[in-house]
Amino acid sequence: MSAARTTLRLATASLRARRRRFAGTFTAVLLGVAFLTGTLVMGDTLRASFDSMFAGAASGTDAVVRGSRVVTVPGRDRGSRQTVAADLADRLRTVPGVAAVEPDIQGAGQLVGKDGRPVGGQGPPTLAGNWIADPRLNPYRLAEGRAPQRTGEVVVNRGAAVRGGLAVGDTTVLRTPDPVRVTVVGLATFGGADGMGQVTYTAMTRADAEKYLTAGPGRAASLLVRAAPGTTQRRLVEALGPVLPQGVEAITGQEAVEEDTEMISGRFLGLFTTLLLVFSGIALLVATFGIHNTFAIVVAQRTRENALLRALGAARRQILAGTLAEAAVVGFVASVAGLLGGLGVASGLRALFPALGFPFPEGDLVVSTTSLLLPLGVGTAVCLGSALAPAVRAGRTAPLAALRESTVDRSGTSRTRTLAGVALVAAALVAVLAAVPAAPSPWLPGTGAVLVTAAFVVLGPVTSSYAVRILADPLRRLRGVPGALAGRNAARDPGRTAATATALMIGVAVVTLFTVFGASLKATTDRTVSRSFAGDVAVSAPAFGAGGSGLSPALAPAVAALPEVRSAVGLGRGVAEVDGSGRALTVTDPVALAVGLDLGTVEGRLDSLGTDGIAVSAKEAARHGWRPGSRLELAFTDGQELPFTVRAVYDRPDLAGDYLITRAAWAPHRGQDSDTLVAVTFRDGVSTADGAAAVERTAARYGGPEVQTRAQYAASSAAGIDMMLTLVYALLALAVLIALLGIANTLTLAVHERTRELGLLRAVGQTRAQLRAMVRWESVLVAAFGTAGGLLLGVLLGRFLVTATAGARDSALVFALPPAQLAVVALAGPAAGILAGLRPARRAARRDILPAVAGE
Repeated sequence: MSAARTTLRLATASLRARRRRFAGTFTAVLLGVAFLTGTLVMGDTLRASFDSMFAGAASGTDAVVRGSRVVTVPGRDRGSRQTVAADLADRLRTVPGVAAVEPDIQGAGQLVGKDGRPVGGQGPPTLAGNWIADPRLNPYRLAEGRAPQRTGEVVVNRGAAVRGGLAVGDTTVLRTPDPVRVTVVGLATFGGADGMGQVTYTAMTRADAEKYLTAGPGRAASLLVRAAPGTTQRRLVEALGPVLPQGVEAITGQEAVEEDTEMISGRFLGLFTTLLLVFSGIALLVATFGIHNTFAIVVAQRTRENALLRALGAARRQILAGTLAEAAVVGFVASVAGLLGGLGVASGLRALFPALGFPFPEGDLVVSTTSLLLPLGVGTAVCLGSALAPAVRAGRTAPLAALRESTVDRSGTSRTRTLAGVALVAAALVAVLAAVPAAPSPWLPGTGAVLVTAAFVVLGPVTSSYAVRILADPLRRLRGVPGALAGRNAARDPGRTAATATALMIGVAVVTLFTVFGASLKATTDRTVSRSFAGDVAVSAPAFGAGGSGLSPALAPAVAALPEVRSAVGLGRGVAEVDGSGRALTVTDPVALAVGLDLGTVEGRLDSLGTDGIAVSAKEAARHGWRPGSRLELAFTDGQELPFTVRAVYDRPDLAGDYLITRAAWAPHRGQDSDTLVAVTFRDGVSTADGAAAVERTAARYGGPEVQTRAQYAASSAAGIDMMLTLVYALLALAVLIALLGIANTLTLAVHERTRELGLLRAVGQTRAQLRAMVRWESVLVAAFGTAGGLLLGVLLGRFLVTATAGARDSALVFALPPAQLAVVALAGPAAGILAGLRPARRAARRDILPAVAGE
């Protein structure tokens, strides 16, 4: 016990004496833990808020009657469910224990604001339905005005009305997708809030909802049931069961709430918080290298002190324990500060969300035990893990080391390190080369990415001295003696330089990775449009997000009737199970489609599909062994299972999708009908400008969707990629900041370590300006080395990610390098190095010559 107290006392005294040396470590842990805590607290708060919102909104619904058949297409959040007959409500009202039953009709309807623009943009869902008369079954509550009573009257959620500048009594347009003139007669809230995030909701009369949101009257998405007093939800469901027809099921209201909550908080919030946690992990990984470097330098500077302790009788384990105790104290205190900072981050996000158009639910921040203990443990563990290797080296200090002046870093000449790095690179190349024929598995490219990252870290000290000399050569010519000294200082300790640069390398590598991947996605989109879109202009629904209600199916025939137009074909979307698996169907006129899109080589006849034929892509045909004449079965959401015959196989499914059926084949099974794209081809001699103007005039009668040229259509299809990259860059800013703090901290400690050397330089005539320039250029060289390594690693990782993604999608993805963006990254790294070196350079130049020469 006495030895433990002595160790702790020595560690505490060392921290007090050298607290400024651990400032960078403290800041790095604080920032990483704050971001992690803020992410966890925000997730807990949103999850609790949505749980409460859904529970409150559906508190009066005791059972939900719905179709039991659901077709789920891979990659979509929820499947398409079979509708139920609305008149089933009359039968259910006679069941004992039932107090009320109301049909619930749901569909897509985009509200147009007072300024003529769609409310909600292109991202959040834009919902429409019927106003439910029973106030306990209706999840919306009237806040102003009244319920819709006549055709054309609607109630909208108050949040959508505010964003659209609408008030009770205003007249506007609701796109369903056909434009419908409506009058706002009421504003509503959902679960006590103005709306569910940025989702818009428009409620109309039941007759209007059946007219615009369903394939025909008499169908509803579900039936909402309220129990009589004394009847539990479970008993109500059991009573409903015997009277339900085949293909219809009943679930409790609580189960319905749990499904909706899982849909929002379990999937959306899970994905969002996972993304933030990944970037928290990157920030903490970057911090690890800086923390390791700090402790490695401090331990090296305390070599004589540790040797004297060993000579006075201290055991190795005491030196080891003392160093780890310092790390534990720094990590714990910084993590506690990070917890407080994380609450501030969560509060900041809460204020930022409304500015981004996603109102944060009202209520206090929810802080769970996990959100407190996990960041505290992670921050402390990161600090301990980063200090472990330096602590082990400190424990191995021999008593005779007290007689030595300095130690020499030989990590750059380690043969074992070189062989290990080369072996990792070879293994990474084998994994990637093996992945090409092994697609669609993403595991081999992923393994290659991990191996090549490890190889860069292992080879860092081996390559740093050579790389720094190469980078310093032009600096030596331009800046003279300060440049030459900066290059020598950066190369004198390969391990330290590599560890400092690796933190920035990882940040730059991730930035480069997403930049390359985004450029590859854009190049793929450009290639897809250029080789598959054969029309002159495109009229399209939003390509990014779930917003909008699509295009009116009447638009394509109206455009086709224009004298300037040779052909106009609309592409709708349907779903069905194809031989037991949920698949997306393209609903179109196959003959006209062959004019607007290039389907490549077609085997069979597209003009013979009729109502029982289907065309499939060559990829799907090869996978299932189909050819023209093959029979397969389609199971639709309305419960019908029908045989279809493959009558055509085509090469290019880029825009057409993998399965094509005619509108006549889809009509009996459709719900709310809409198109996602209209491809328009002009007659010979019609200019693009004249033809587009004619199409725009016609499109204005159908909600005014945007008419785009081929290039504009390709650019809009890739618009979401730029949004994704902007978010990624913002999240990576923390990791880059921590890396720069690591460079600044390392330089500060190195300046302290070279106090006598710097004093001698000043004594022999070096000016303060030259000293500042030397330290700044040393920072630039370290940053340039990290940036160069990050660019190379990021390009390799981008190549691996493209290979893995192409394999997972089973589609060709184009690998592309964006030279302009990469050039910006290449210049930004050294520029950031200048900023990181400003403070250490100023501190070095402020030292007086005589105390510096005499200093230890």
